[in-house]
Amino acid sequence: MEIGLYTFGDLVPHPSTGQRPSPTRRINEIIAAARLAEDVGLDVFGIGEHHRRDFAVSTPAIVLSAIAAQTRRIRLTSAATVLAASDPVRVFEDFATLDLVSEGRAEIMAGRGAFVESFPLFGYDLDSYDELFVENYFLLRKLGMGERITWQGKFRPELNNADIAPRPYQNELPIWIAVGGSMQSAARAGSLGAPMMLAALGGPISARKGIVDLYRKSASRRAKGLRVALAGHTHVGSTSQSARDIFYPHYSNYWHQATGGRVPPMSRNQFDAAASAGMALMVGSSDEISERLLLAREVLGIDRFLAQIDLGSLPFSEVAAVIERLGTQIAPVVRKATRANTAA
Repeated sequence: MEIGLYTFGDLVPHPSTGQRPSPTRRINEIIAAARLAEDVGLDVFGIGEHHRRDFAVSTPAIVLSAIAAQTRRIRLTSAATVLAASDPVRVFEDFATLDLVSEGRAEIMAGRGAFVESFPLFGYDLDSYDELFVENYFLLRKLGMGERITWQGKFRPELNNADIAPRPYQNELPIWIAVGGSMQSAARAGSLGAPMMLAALGGPISARKGIVDLYRKSASRRAKGLRVALAGHTHVGSTSQSARDIFYPHYSNYWHQATGGRVPPMSRNQFDAAASAGMALMVGSSDEISERLLLAREVLGIDRFLAQIDLGSLPFSEVAAVIERLGTQIAPVVRKATRANTAA
């Protein structure tokens, strides 16, 4: 089982000082986090896309290219590309370029978008939210199949023997479909034979079993790309108590600030309940998080876990400590156990 990280590069103020980090500092911290993730043996690093002043990254491929120039092994992915409000040709070109810079480590996670600020920004109609995603996904897939493309759709100008360049380093860019809680989206990902990234930001892990089962049930028997990644908020401490004590104020404030105050600050009791055993919010010691990842593997059959750890102005020293624990204490345990189960 692969273990990695993802970030949105939020610029949420510190819960105690009220100071908001600068975009320059956040991007530099993201690059440093990716370097450390590779150094400790993690498998994947992802960057999300937002088009708001309280997030530092609007173009993940650019930041991922900076990371590619400073790493050699770790896979690099969007997390996710808001494909319903993006030009698939530009997305393909950006990630093909990233693939060349990284010598074959680029991936795309394509999603409809939980935040919708990019639709009016780029002139897309929210009423066409789902149609745009479907059309753009099929075009993105087609772009990877040949150097010259002829295509006609509903929303984008047609392509007539268009030269699509550059071509990626890999024979085919991996394209995951990012899913929140939509059963329809999971069924579609399965029917397309695409790997699925499932966000689990609250509630019990077991509550996602239905959506993962539907994904697999919807797939053709000939499908070869069925993989499931689980993504969630995570903090790993030296002890269970220290993990909760350190992460709570940042996590509570993150939700309050990132939703524009629509979600009230989380009480400590609410936080402790959300972070208890079997829940999607993974906060605890290395041993606890190892056990919970193995439970997620057992219940959902996941192939990859991506942790979002740098929330709410958590100091970079704490972020780095979590990366160290994920890479040196948790990943070896999880990999050994999943290899043993596969062999059995």
